[in-house]
Order: sequence, then C-alpha cells, then structure tokens
Amino acid sequence: MSALRWGRGAAGLRWALWPAGRPCLLAEEGALRGTWGRRRSSASLCEQDHRKDWGHAELLEVLEARARQLQADCVLEVTEKRVDMARLPEAGSSQPPRKAQAGSEAALGLSGRWARKLDKEKRVMQKRKQQLEVKLQQRAEQRARKQQLRVEPRLLNGQLAVRLQQWRLHAHGSPWEEQLAWLLQEAPQRLHSEEEGPVDSLARTHCEGQQQRLLAFLQCCVLVDQLALAHHVLVTQHGRARQQRGLTLPMYNAVLLGWARKGSFKELVYVFFMLKDAGFSPDLLSYAAALQCMGRLDQDASTIQRCLKQMVQDGLQPQELFRSMALCKEAQAALLSAVRKADPTFSLPQPPLPSSQVNTSPLLRDIYDKDCPASYPRQHLPLKTLKSLFQEQLSVEMATTVTVASVEKAPSLTKEVLQARKTLQVLRVQWEAELCRVLRETKASEAHAAREGRPSLFPYLCLLSEGEFARLLLQTLQALPQQGESLLSLAQQLGLRIFNRHVVQRKQLSDEVHALERRYFKYLRQMASDSLVAVSRLPRQHWEALGAPEAPHEQPWPLPVVVQLGKQLAEVLVQTVKMPGHLAERQGSCKLIPVLYHVYSFRSFRQIGILKPHPAFMQLLATAAERTMTFEAAEVPMLCPPLPWTSPHSGAFLLSPTKLMRSMEGTTQHQRLLEACPPTELHGALDALTQLGNCAWRVNSRVLDLVLKLFTAKGCPRLGVPAPPSEAPRPPQGRLLRGASPEHKAELRRELARCLKVAREMHSLRTDALYRLSLAQHLRHRVFWLPHNMDFRGRTYPCPPHFNHLGSDLARALLEFAQGRPLGPHGLDWLKVHLVNLTGLKKRESLQARLAFADEMMKDILDSADQPLTGRKWWMEADEPWQALACCMEIAQAVRARDPAAHVSHFPVHQDGSCNGLQHYAALGRDSVGAASVNLVPSDLPQDVYSGVATQVEVFRRQDAERGVQVAQVLEGFISRKVVKQTVMTVVYGVTRYGGRLQIEKRLRELSNFPQEFVWEASHYLVRQVFNSLQEMFSGTRAIQRWLAESARLIARTGSAVEWVTPLGIPVIQPYHQDAKVLINGGIQSLTFSNSGDTSQKPNILKQKNGFPPNFIHSLDSSHMMLTALHCYRKGLTFVSVHDCFWTHAADVPIMNQVCREQFVRLHSQPILHDLSRFLVERFCSGPRSKKARVARLLDMLLSVPKTGTFNLEQVKRSTYFFS
Repeated sequence: MSALRWGRGAAGLRWALWPAGRPCLLAEEGALRGTWGRRRSSASLCEQDHRKDWGHAELLEVLEARARQLQADCVLEVTEKRVDMARLPEAGSSQPPRKAQAGSEAALGLSGRWARKLDKEKRVMQKRKQQLEVKLQQRAEQRARKQQLRVEPRLLNGQLAVRLQQWRLHAHGSPWEEQLAWLLQEAPQRLHSEEEGPVDSLARTHCEGQQQRLLAFLQCCVLVDQLALAHHVLVTQHGRARQQRGLTLPMYNAVLLGWARKGSFKELVYVFFMLKDAGFSPDLLSYAAALQCMGRLDQDASTIQRCLKQMVQDGLQPQELFRSMALCKEAQAALLSAVRKADPTFSLPQPPLPSSQVNTSPLLRDIYDKDCPASYPRQHLPLKTLKSLFQEQLSVEMATTVTVASVEKAPSLTKEVLQARKTLQVLRVQWEAELCRVLRETKASEAHAAREGRPSLFPYLCLLSEGEFARLLLQTLQALPQQGESLLSLAQQLGLRIFNRHVVQRKQLSDEVHALERRYFKYLRQMASDSLVAVSRLPRQHWEALGAPEAPHEQPWPLPVVVQLGKQLAEVLVQTVKMPGHLAERQGSCKLIPVLYHVYSFRSFRQIGILKPHPAFMQLLATAAERTMTFEAAEVPMLCPPLPWTSPHSGAFLLSPTKLMRSMEGTTQHQRLLEACPPTELHGALDALTQLGNCAWRVNSRVLDLVLKLFTAKGCPRLGVPAPPSEAPRPPQGRLLRGASPEHKAELRRELARCLKVAREMHSLRTDALYRLSLAQHLRHRVFWLPHNMDFRGRTYPCPPHFNHLGSDLARALLEFAQGRPLGPHGLDWLKVHLVNLTGLKKRESLQARLAFADEMMKDILDSADQPLTGRKWWMEADEPWQALACCMEIAQAVRARDPAAHVSHFPVHQDGSCNGLQHYAALGRDSVGAASVNLVPSDLPQDVYSGVATQVEVFRRQDAERGVQVAQVLEGFISRKVVKQTVMTVVYGVTRYGGRLQIEKRLRELSNFPQEFVWEASHYLVRQVFNSLQEMFSGTRAIQRWLAESARLIARTGSAVEWVTPLGIPVIQPYHQDAKVLINGGIQSLTFSNSGDTSQKPNILKQKNGFPPNFIHSLDSSHMMLTALHCYRKGLTFVSVHDCFWTHAADVPIMNQVCREQFVRLHSQPILHDLSRFLVERFCSGPRSKKARVARLLDMLLSVPKTGTFNLEQVKRSTYFFS
C-alpha cells in the first residue's frame, strides 16, 4: 500500500498521512487530530476562519477517498486470508479457520464505523461551510454598502421625507422639474425648534472651526472632481440630527454648484431637499445653481419661468445673478442661456464704466479730477524689453520656486566632497520614490475616512501629484536649520505652500494665463518708454479699462486645515526619509536610521515639538557643500512691473496669491471689512500701493562687492556683516570636577547658556545676511520691482521679505533706483546734506552748516570712495556706515564729472520726519508748544525733542537733588539725550511705564561709570520724570492719548473690537481678542495653537486699550505717506518710503519736500477727531443696545472730544526741518 502525502493547502499547513502497516487507523486518527493544530498566518481573522474551514473541507475529501481505499484493501485482504485459511490445515497451520474469519469481520466492521464517522464529520463541515459562505457574503455586502457613496438623503422632516419617498417611487409621473418647483415654493421647516448657537465662546469657536473645515472640504472636493464624495459626506452629515445643526447654507450651495456644472439635475434636486429639510431658504447662489443646471440641460421655458418667478417672490432679481455673482465664463454662459430661454428680451446689466467710479474724498479730489490732466511717469524700458521681462517672471511663477546660487565660499572639489554629493543624489532618488509610495497609501487611507462620511484630507492630497508633494517635502528637508524647527511652524509653512502651488496650477490649467498675457501686453503700452499714449491715466484705471473684472479668486483655506495638511505631510517626511546607519558611525551597520527626529524643547516656558535633523545628515550636507538655495516665487523680487492693485485680492504678483492687507494667518475680519467696503473708497490705497510697487530697482554692485569680501572672510559685526559660526564663542571645555561648588556649577551653566544663545543669534543673523546677499548677487545687473501691500493700519511693506529697502543699513545700501535722473543745479548739495545726515554728526545744525561740513570733509569722502577698506575709513564711523559709503561713492562720481549737474544719479536721498508720531499728535491737538518741539514751526535750527525732554528731566532732577532725594543726586551728570530717546520715541506708540523703565534701565547699564546698585531705583525715577516732562511739553498730546485709550477700553467692555476708517477710506479693526485654542489630534504630536485675531472671540480689553492710540497714529502717518506718494507720482517723481522716511532722486528733493508739507497740512485740516467720534458713536452707540449703562458711559466719553489749541497748521509749509 502506497503512502499518501498532502502538502500545504488552503489552510496553510503541511499534512502527512502515513499508514503504519495494517493498524493504519491509528495513523489516520493522528492525522485528523493534527488538523486542529496551531496555525501561523498574518491574514485577518475573517480570512483565517475562511481558510481554516475550506482547509477542513479539503481534508475531509482526502480522508473520504482514503477510507474508500482502505475499505477496498480490507476486502482484498480478507479474501486472500480466506484462501490462506482454507489452506492452512494442509500446511499444518496452528490457527483455526473460524478465528481468521472473525478477524476479517472485525476489520470490516471497524472500516464501516470509520466511514460513518467521516460521513458525519463531512455533513457537519459542509453545514459550517455554508454558514461561513453566508456570513462572508453578508460582510462583503456590508463593506460594499459602506464604501458605496450615498446619493439619496435621509430627511428628518416627516413631510419632506414622505414627499421624497412618494416621488422616488412614482418618478415617471412626477418629473424632477416638478419637484424642484415644489421645493422652491415650499416654506422651509425644521424637524426641531430652531436652536441658538453655543453660548459658551469656546464651544462657539469649536463649532465655527468645524463648519469652516467641512465647507473647505466640500469646496475642495468639487475642485478636484470628487463631487460624488462631497455629496456623500453632505448626505451623511445631514442624516444625523446633531451634525445637521452645524451645516450652513454655503455648504449646500457648494455641492449645488458642483452638480450644476455637471448638469446632474437629479442630484441637484436631492440637495434642494436637504436644504429645505435643514430649514434654509435658497439664496442667490442656490438659484444660480438651479438655473445654470437647467441651462446646460436645455430645459423647457416653463420650468425656468417658474424658477425665476419664485426667485422674484423671494426678493431676488435676475440682474443680480450677473452683477454680484463671481462665476466663471462658462457658468455665466449657461446661466444666461437659461434666463434668455424664459425671457428672450433679457439683457445683461451693463457694468459701470471704470471712469465713472471715482473716489470723492476731499483729500483725493486733485488726484481724480478729470479737469486737471496729469502726465504720469513711465518705466525707463522699451515695450519689447518689458514684454520679455514679463515672460521671464511668468516662467518663474509657473515654476513656483527660484533656485539661487549661494554666496558662501565654494569648497574645493575633493574626493570627499564628490562622494558626499553622490551619496545625497542617490538618497534623494530613493526618498522621492518612497515618499510617493507612502503618499499614495496616505491618500487611500484618507479616501476611506471620507467614504465613511467624515471630512478628511483626501481632496487636498489630490490637488498635486505625489511627485510634486515629494519634491516639496525634500525642499523643506533641505532648508531645515541644524537646531530644527517647530512642528507647528513647519506644518503651517507646508500647508500655505501647497495652497499657493494649487492656485498657480489652477490658473495654468484654465485660460487665465493667456488672458493675463494679452491684457498685460496692452497694459505695458502705457508703461513703456517708447509708447505713445493719448490719455495718461493711473495704472489701475488703465488696467480696469482694458477688460472685464478678473476671474473669481481662490478662497484661502481655514488655518486648522492648513496646519492639519502640513502636519500630515511633515509626519510622512519623518516616517519615510531614512539613511544608512554607517553614515552616522563608521562602524555602524547598514540598518536604516531616521533622518528627522521629533523631540520636545522648552521655549518661553512652553513645551513645543521640534523636528530636528540628524547630525550625520547635517554633516553630509556640510561636506557636500551644495551652494544653492530654493526660494518661493513670491519671496523674490519681480522681474517685471507688478500687476496694479484693483481689489482686496487682485494685484502684485502675476499668478502667486497675495493679500492686500497682511495679517495673522487664520484671521478673516480684515478681508471681510475690505470686501464690504465700496470699491471707490479703496482707490487711494490701491493706487498708492501700485505706485510704490512700480518703482524699478537695481543692485549697487560696488557696495555688494565690498560686503561679499567681508562676508566670505570672517564677517565684520561692527559694520553689520555677521560672522560665520566658526567665530561663535566656545562653551567651557573639560569635565566638571566632582567637588565643584554649587556656585561654580551655576556659573558654568550660565556660561554654557550664554554661548548657546550667542551661537543661535549669530546663526540667525548669518542666515538672514546669506539670503539677502545671495539674492542681491542673483539680481546683479538686473532690473527688478518690489510689489507692496499693507498691514491692518495702512502701513505699507514690500512683499518679498528677504531683499528690500525696509531692512538694515546694509540692506538699504545695496539698492538704488534703476532709473537715473540728472542731478541738476542743487542735486549735489542734497547728496552732501544726505551724507552728513547719515553720519549723525550734525543733527542740531542747519542745512548750510551741514553742507559746509561736507565740503570740509571732501578729502575723507573721496578717500572713502576710492579706498574703502584700505584708506582712512572715515565712512566706518558713521551712524549708517554702508549707506554713507554708497553716498561717498556717488558724490565722488558727481564731483569728478565734467558737468556735475548733468551727472545721472541713481542714488536715493532720504527725508526723515522729526519724531513723526509726536508731529501727528501736535497737529491733532493744535499744540503750539509740542509743535515747536517737533519742528512743525519754522526755525533757523532743527529742534530736537529728545534733547528737550532730557533738559526738562534735568530741571526736575536738580530740584529733587536740592531737596535731598538720593537717587536724584546719584543721577547727576548721567541724564543725556541717549538715555531718554527710546522712551520718548515709543511713548507716542503706547509704551507703558513698565516698558519705559526697562528701556532706561538698559541705557543706564551701558554706562560704565554709573553705580550699578542704583540702576533699578534710578530707572524708576527717570521714567516717572520722562512722563512728567512729556505731560508738560505735550499737554494736548497726552489728553488725546488718554481719550483714545479710554474710548477703546469702554468699547472693548461692550464686547466689540475697536474699528475706525482712515482719512483715505481704509477700514481698520484691531485684531486683539481672547485666545481661542485650536487642537489638532493624532500623529506624532497633538498640536495646540492660539488664534487671537478673529471676531468670534471676546476682545482683549487691555490690548484694545493700549493698542488704539499708537495704531490710530500709524493710520494717520500711512495716510500722509500715501497722499505724498500719489501727488509725487502725479508730478512725475520717483517716490518710495520707509514709513515716515521718504526717498526720491537728489534733483527732486525740493519738490518732494513741498508735496510732503502740503499734504500734511491738508490731512490735518480735516476734522479728524470729530470724524472719528462720529463714526464710533454710530458704530457702537446706536441700535437696541444704546440704552445699556456701559454704552451710555461710552457715549459720554466719545462725545467729549479733547479741545484743541491755537497752533496754525500753515506754518508747517515753511518749516525747513519738518522732514529733513
């Protein structure tokens, strides 16, 4: 008999059936018992059960066949034995024949019992098999139902639910159009009574956060063509009563518009059922979706007429569909097709002509007066060159990043360097492939979560390809500093970069890029130097006259979505990117180790999570010395003139999204105010920002060469050139002795902390300088532009952060105007005066004295220009050394020219306000004493308010010293301009006595001969005397400051943030609210961050009170700057500013000075405080709450406007040192 072997089968086991001779049944039974032995498998429990039962079934079939074989063998053996038994007596056998027959019968009986046992077991297993099949089928159906996207909604309103059910069953008798008409006419009803939102501010904030995330999820699903998924999630959320209460009308509209674009009428009606079930009435967008869908499907006119009729009954007019709706051209065409089918005589409302939209502010009347035409300046480049530059900038923004060569000293290409670069290249290829794989898995996981009805990150992960995500993550890894970066900051940066790339990519896929190119080329015809223009207009006016408004802008994502998306990608980077262990240790194995580590650190007494690169990876980067850096396209100056600002979300860069008003990420209150503001009210700010951005720049190559020479050596901190890390102080070497005293240990710890702090500061300064100098080198010999935007007070800033004219002395010295202007008869004199101003040596001297001093120092000036690093180095002693050196070089070129007046100068000359904040306060209060102190009054010599305050404090000190006050006696001889300057400068911007004391304490500690034991007491005494001096010198100023602060405190106590409108029409709201904590759970770390800038939270009373006076003054100085910019532009000047420091060509300084003074007088001739009082009363003291006691106290305060003095503003026009 042959042995039967059965190997590994469905159950994943190996069986062997070996019959050991005739008593084979024991072996069979052993094999049977073995079927229930232990199994090892990584399959799921369901699969394991399935495999086990199928394995048992196969085993039974084998055993059944074996039993039949055994039965046949037994019969043959019995037959043979019968024959043998018959013959045995003849052979002399001792076994009787009857016994042999009994043995054979026993064997047959045993085989029969075994067969019956097998049959019984087979029936049991077949039954179990059938039950398992049913169970598996049920589970598969359940899983399929879960994964199946729901279309039909579950309605909570009984009447609507019955109607939907009846209609669905008899749809052939009641078409979809009838149901839509019925739904539009049906009044909305709620299943439960209308509930108010959460009373608790934290709960309300949480609810608003959830609503923002869900709305953003639905909108993103529609964008990435996952409309069925968006519908499924909306249906799931709507079908649960608790979740339905959090749904908003924009959520339903988002899905409605998606189905309308696809022309899916059935699904659109389903959404209308849910909309009514939730208790909402259709708005303009809802009707637009319905009509757009009917227009695409070419519905009959009667259905469209009924829809339009119901729309009119709801108080909405068809013209509003085309006037106030931001729809794409295709959607507008479908909408117009539907409306005209119902009403063939319908005509589109004509948009108001740009020329008819004029700002009516009295301050801007001259700017927009058609009867006074102006010849606005143009770019200095011809049309062909500007078009070429546009193509370059377009390519940069479409690529979304710019690679710049570093100015760090390049290493020698040794074998070690080449090997390190090769290793990095191999690792990056591996990392990119692995990141793509993990991102696909992550996307599948997020898709599964969305199919369960929860908003997830799935649609956001569909915005870009896995390769684009992987390359972005590797760029982020490359830029990580050695000390790491907080996970929250990194997540926010990643999320914002993804949003920016998505916006740019979406514009590329649409026709926007081609439309922009056509429009921009027409725009350049007015800007180019070689174009003939019939009518000169402001750039914004010209742009608006070229065509229809821009396409709808992309709404920014809520901050929690941005952080959550960035956090997910950062975690993918941490978990995926690994390197061989032998790169960390020479004797290390080839086992992979993480490149990034997640650690915790304390910063400002808070524990934060940090992603820190492995030291071995940083060493590999240092060895490879790849001297390139990657910047976002919006972080680099533009290569062509920026787009003119035409709205709160349109202007500056060609494709990259840019905010008109910069603010903290996550705040929307500023954007809402701007969008609600009439467009004409913003024209002054929009045109001023456009003018500032249209100034063309170039790099001062001579200064750059000198700076690079110092930078690549060991730096020069005294001149603002940071030293490399190798120059950082070293911590104490060696181990701490066992018997060291506690004092010695504490001293060592302090020294170590000091060294680490200095090293971090040096690294930060070095990196900042590296970015600036690398960009300057990249843009050398190029013309570039700096687009501008503003903060919530109206103060303007360049958009590119690393290389602009708002930086330090070094940053300003690297820039000069790309368009030159001949010096003219007085330009050289202004260059000399400007140089003396930069030295800080003659601040209290007249302009004539400064000019004479420059002539006296001409040898030193020329020596500085010719031998800056090897000569007498006079320029290094200046307050602003690099700008002084650049000015020396410009003067040297001018004086050596054959005709200095004809010398074309590109150098910007500055005129700086004299304590500009106090100037505005003195003008507001018509304070004669204060006005004289800050040069609003004509005088032969400039007045120095800081010296004046120091003198007044000295008077108080002498009086106290005579009375025997010890601290006053100690301070004798130590009260100077320098000690009080910072406090006087910042008191106008809201510095408190505590902050002022810290400032004075710092100055006193810098005095080597001042007794340090009296620093604390002396700083208390001095800050009190400084405030008393300011009270005497600026009584009107202090009264206005107190009125503003107290008004803000009372407004905040009513539960509102302080709002006002600047004289140029910019709406302002202070973003100071109680912190709202936002939590993002899961992953390697749960992130909690504060959002204190939105109106859903109660105002922070202290910040509102302290912030209002300085913020209001900042809004006035920004208005003055914008007025000056617009009028200088109208006169053909090149003008830029650094807040209250105005720049222009040397030849144009007198004109700019005249405009600056005229506009200051015009600004403060308006009843600014009374207009503010009137606005605040109307905004916060009207309506139902006006009867409350707090509002009554606020009303009394607002109406008690401080009285003004007798100062005559016209004197400012004759003041030489107002700006000088």
